[in-house]
Amino acid sequence: MRLDELKPPFGAKKKKKRVGRGIGSGHGGTSCRGSKGQNARSGGKVKPGFEGGQMPLTRRLPKRGFANPFRKNIIAINIEQLEKYDRGDVVDEGSLLEKGIIKKTGDGVKLLGKGEIKVPLTVRVQKVTKSAREKIEATGGTVEVI
Repeated sequence: MRLDELKPPFGAKKKKKRVGRGIGSGHGGTSCRGSKGQNARSGGKVKPGFEGGQMPLTRRLPKRGFANPFRKNIIAINIEQLEKYDRGDVVDEGSLLEKGIIKKTGDGVKLLGKGEIKVPLTVRVQKVTKSAREKIEATGGTVEVI
């Protein structure tokens, strides 16, 4: 057996259905589209969600709530997540991304006070809770709200 003698097993390859090639092909005449009607015509498909004139499901279902177009996407992190930093490091949005603490930048970072911190850090974020600020300053670190 050589590479040029290889071929797929019988039944593995199927011929493409060629429609509109005459009566003898078995797919001539109406080309497998049936007789008349919207779907027999060229370009005669209905748009997705169209229910033949019946009120579509998306319009029948009640709408709830309100999506605020001006909302801010603030990313919240806890103090306990800052254990990856060494003494005296600067914690900002860029370094948080680098260390993998946050996955993407939003409209700002808010530091929450859950957990403990053991090393003094310089923290530069958009929002800080009172408990988080107290814990950072208790270790000798500083907090800058930008």
